[in-house]
Order: sequence, then structure tokens, then C-alpha cells
Amino acid sequence: MSIKVALVTGGSKGIGFGIAEALLKNGYKVAITSRTLNAANEAASSLVQHGDILAIESDVKDFQSQQEAVNLIVQKWGQLDVLIANAGIGHFAPIDEISPEQWLETIDTNLTGVFYGIKASVEELKKTKGTIITISSLAGTNFFAGGSAYNASKFGLTGFTQSVMLDLRKYGVKVSTIMPGSVASHFNDHNPNAEDDAWKIQPEDMGKLVVDLLAMPARTLPSKIEIRPTTPKG
Repeated sequence: MSIKVALVTGGSKGIGFGIAEALLKNGYKVAITSRTLNAANEAASSLVQHGDILAIESDVKDFQSQQEAVNLIVQKWGQLDVLIANAGIGHFAPIDEISPEQWLETIDTNLTGVFYGIKASVEELKKTKGTIITISSLAGTNFFAGGSAYNASKFGLTGFTQSVMLDLRKYGVKVSTIMPGSVASHFNDHNPNAEDDAWKIQPEDMGKLVVDLLAMPARTLPSKIEIRPTTPKG
């Protein structure tokens, strides 16, 4: 296998960590970002046994920060083949209770942050005819009470990704979005537990899906993938 280099935003825990681990086990060189270098380094120390890992402090809400992350990757490995735009947050409250600050943080992280990540990496991905995978959610097509900010960010992300897919096909860049249901992760300050293990999608399942997507024949593009737990809670 020739060298392949991947960037996973929000790769220090949860879905991002699971994807980074799967990529490393499949021979990819992987950079993970987190808002704090300590968190990125701690995750990298757990992953280094699987391959070549780079920890980067980067805030997806800051375009320059994401550009600097891409620059570090290219300086270290000479290329970028895969962007996994995974970093995300959730604020959940009825519209009369959610604050403007919570709204902006959700949109800026989940939607604008992905825009920044793609803008920062797209020219490198054109060179390698690479792949972009965004992590949306089933909340990007199914609305629910208390989800105004999160639904808006994920509905937007799903549509944004599909438009980017059409923009970049002519360059040989593949663009997909994965829309998972309930995942056993640290999302929204949740601590994974034994109950999660009994029914939720696991981070390593997300990792396997990403690896499988990257192994698809070049002529075939799964552009939007919904996944959910096989059985419902309870």
C-alpha cells in the first residue's frame, strides 16, 4: 500500500478516536486534532501502537487554525489524502430557552467548522484525488423538539456536503457524509457505559465503515450513508 495520510478533526475521543484507530490499523498515517494539545497528545499516546500518529491542537471554529493543521501535515508527510470532518457539539433546549451563544457555538462548530476544514484542505486533496467524509447525523434529516440548533447544523451539514460532492467530482475528489444514529461516545458530556454497549453503534463500527468507504472502487461513490443501531433502545 502506498502512503496514505488522513486528518481526523475531533479525533481525541469518541467517533473520531474510533475512526483514527481504524485508519492506523489499516496502514494510514493519521493526524488528529483537538481543541487542546493535552487531549490530542493523550489520545495519540494510546494510538501510537497502531501506527504513525500526529497530535495537533486546532479549533475547527478558527479557519487559520485549521489551515495551520493542514500545513503541519503536509510538512510532515508531504500530502493529504483523506479529511474526516468529525468534530461536533450539541446544545439541546427549546427555542425559548436556548441562548444565542449556544446557537452560534453549535452552528460554528458543526457547520462552519466543516466549511473551514474543507477550505483549508481542498487544494491538497485535489492533488491526491483524495476523499472527504463529513460526520453528520440522522438529526440531519429527522427533526425533534429541543433540537433547533443541532437540527439546523446537521440539516445544513448534510446539504452542504452533498453540494460539495458535486463541486469536487470533476477533480476526482470523493465526498461522502455519514449520518449515524445513537453512538456510544462522549458526545454532549455523556460517559459511555454498559447500557450503551448493549445496543448503540460503537466508535469502532464507525471506523470500520470509514475504512470500507475508502476501499470502494474509484468508480463508485457512496455519497450519503445512514446508519443506526440494529435494535432500538430497550
